[in-house]
Amino acid sequence: MGDKEKLLEIRNLKKYFPIKKGLIKGRGNQVKAVDDVSFNIYKGETLGIVGESGSGKSTLGRMIVRLMDATEGEIVFEGTNIEHLGTRQMGAFRKEIQMVFQDPFASLNPRMRVGQLIGEPIAIQKTFNKKERAEKIIDILGKVGLTAEAITKFPHEFSGGQRQRIGIARALTMNPKFIAADEPVSALDVSVQSQVLNLMQDLQDELNLTYLFISHDLSVVKHISDRVGVMYLGRIVEIGPKKNIYDNPMHPYTQALLSSIPVTNFDGKREKIYLKGEPPSPSDPPKGCAFHTRCPNAFNRCRIERPELILHDDGQSVACHLYSAPFTNV
Repeated sequence: MGDKEKLLEIRNLKKYFPIKKGLIKGRGNQVKAVDDVSFNIYKGETLGIVGESGSGKSTLGRMIVRLMDATEGEIVFEGTNIEHLGTRQMGAFRKEIQMVFQDPFASLNPRMRVGQLIGEPIAIQKTFNKKERAEKIIDILGKVGLTAEAITKFPHEFSGGQRQRIGIARALTMNPKFIAADEPVSALDVSVQSQVLNLMQDLQDELNLTYLFISHDLSVVKHISDRVGVMYLGRIVEIGPKKNIYDNPMHPYTQALLSSIPVTNFDGKREKIYLKGEPPSPSDPPKGCAFHTRCPNAFNRCRIERPELILHDDGQSVACHLYSAPFTNV
């Protein structure tokens, strides 16, 4: 990314969940939800993360904002490894790192009015008096396209799009630098999705925000992202600038995902790539490349050796033996 400044550095991040058999944990049995993931997020950019259900996208986002502890690895925010911070120390970083959830109704307390939902974090910080707090709440509501009348209402009195605007407003309360958005528009009507996406882009420009945008919808990710990372079975298999990923996908899995996007321009024909079988279980991933059981280009090396994420031209990295050095283990 040239001379762009790093905001977050994710280093060898892992999240393994033990499998329980009845009341007794099975020895060595683990679900590898996130398996050795590394990448950077740069100030002011939007990094989109895509992949099938169960690829580890949401788990990755929750670990980065410390809603979930990592099994191993480092999360470095502006030079500080926040993964090892205690509850009290992490409290200071909560102002800088926020999250917007998929279901705005489930993430908002139905018994609290909007003014309470947005004002609670401000009250906890004890940096504003009552009048200043009310003014700040109105200002934040205005930024997300809602009027002051919303303060006295409950979440159920709003539409899905309006509730997500409230969720975004709550995330903005403490003037964060980074927001992880986990499928923030997937529960909304298509007509409302574009409004919320445009709002997020406007807020990013106005407030100099940095986003991690998690979604299974490749069209949505293309609209909002600067760079895109593709996850498969807990690992990043390809990451790079949006134009590179969409115009010249290198990994066979990325190629298959992009081929599934509906074509609106019938002059530009796209060959549909059909993957065989279902994704393997993260509790028992295949040896070698995890994608080799479904890959149309798999060869012997893929079944033996797991490919590393290797940087290629124009900042595009891919974990695939088709682009790596020749296989020497005969």
